[in-house]
Amino acid sequence: MKKTFFRILTLALLVLAAASCKNSGKPLLPNVSGRAGEVVVVIDKENWEGNLGGEIRSVLARDCEFLPQKEPLYSLVNVAPGAFGDLFKYHRNIVLLNIDKQVEKENLVLRSDVWAHPQCVVQINATCADSAIAVIRRNQANLEGAIEQAERNRVIANTLQYEEGSIGEAVAKMTGGTMHFPVGYDLKKTTDDFMWIADEKQYTIQGVFVYKYPVTDGEPFTVEKMVARRNEFLKDNVPGMFANTYMTTSEFITPGVKFLKYKGIDFAEMRGLWEVYNDYMGGPFVSHSFYSRDGKEIIVLESWVYAAKYDKRQYLRQVESLLYSFEWPSTDSTPQP
Repeated sequence: MKKTFFRILTLALLVLAAASCKNSGKPLLPNVSGRAGEVVVVIDKENWEGNLGGEIRSVLARDCEFLPQKEPLYSLVNVAPGAFGDLFKYHRNIVLLNIDKQVEKENLVLRSDVWAHPQCVVQINATCADSAIAVIRRNQANLEGAIEQAERNRVIANTLQYEEGSIGEAVAKMTGGTMHFPVGYDLKKTTDDFMWIADEKQYTIQGVFVYKYPVTDGEPFTVEKMVARRNEFLKDNVPGMFANTYMTTSEFITPGVKFLKYKGIDFAEMRGLWEVYNDYMGGPFVSHSFYSRDGKEIIVLESWVYAAKYDKRQYLRQVESLLYSFEWPSTDSTPQP
């Protein structure tokens, strides 16, 4: 009886696996390994310790901008080509250096899910180390962007699997767009034009602010105007622990602004440091500011971190990823203004 049972069970699992492969059109892959924010760089020791390795580190391991302490953009792990076996092939982020005189086209190739899922693989093809450096410099934005978006997508995928749907519904009611939050986040405060959402643990806080204000004359996306609006909302809505304390933008360093586009939304990204007026709390923040769908308001999505005892890079990357989950609903189901 036992042998018959196990034969039937084994046959059922094989049929199920075959059906899964047939439905997806792709072989089933193992889950990725490695820590978030980690990148395996496959390159020989000589090049890793030379100019080429220095170029890679200057791009992927440079200091993160707008953090209170120095932290590298990514944690790099060097692996020699001969040691690049299954242990490393399942890593979440891999940069492969293909240095060979026989290379016909010197370029940077982006691939996903080569040996595992969800995996980001970047291959740099060049005839020599100097040519590889040139390829990296030409494609720096693509190299950084591919790894960064892969890290964000993993956070968003996990969020969708363990979502706290009620918060997203509240955000949609205020902004008209959908946004996703994982279990652990709570809605701490909501008004007609401001929301405070946070995942608070004993020693860390990962927070999100959502607020909006009417469009006025002039360019709304200058550092001065965005900081002034931010400080106004925070003073009114985010008090500190003691009397006459409240969150504000640190003047220690001027925030930086970039203009980006994602999922069809043009937005101003602002990065900087926050602090509590008349107190000693502080940390990094990043915000996305963009026009509402009818163009009458500015919507701001902001992520911030408090982690006095820990490095902040990964905490900020996690909560910043939630901003990238925002999207407008399909126009097919949305009345036009």
